[in-house]
Amino acid sequence: MKIVLAIDGSDFSKAAVEQLNRMTLPSNTEIHLINVYEFPTALGPELMAIGGSLNHYFEEFINGAQKLGNEIVTEASDNLKSINKTLTITTSVVSGLPKIAILEKAEEWDADLIVVGSQGQGALSRLLLGSVSQYLATHAKCSVMIARDKNNS
Repeated sequence: MKIVLAIDGSDFSKAAVEQLNRMTLPSNTEIHLINVYEFPTALGPELMAIGGSLNHYFEEFINGAQKLGNEIVTEASDNLKSINKTLTITTSVVSGLPKIAILEKAEEWDADLIVVGSQGQGALSRLLLGSVSQYLATHAKCSVMIARDKNNS
């Protein structure tokens, strides 16, 4: 079984990890943990061509987002491995629109299941672009499990 687990560090994505931990998974299960960070669209990547101090801002943002994303996927990977040592886990931290990047990863990887939290950290993005979990549920070619955090529902 191949599972894409999309996480952003929110309580809702932690609930997704916990629900996956409670499932009885086949011994050959592969999990790909993905964290997607959005590039700050207020300024846009086009301004990087201007140079100067803006380049420094973008480099700091990307480095910080990569570092935080790596911490998030490492924590989730360690959590999953502590419960089920037979899992094969890979990770990625990428820039893009979460709903598109997650869907592309699932299709590219030929996933059987996508697991996401019911909500993420991006309230503004959700308002403007729509729910990631809703988009995945209606567009994915595989099954989608949407985990809820009972404490924050």
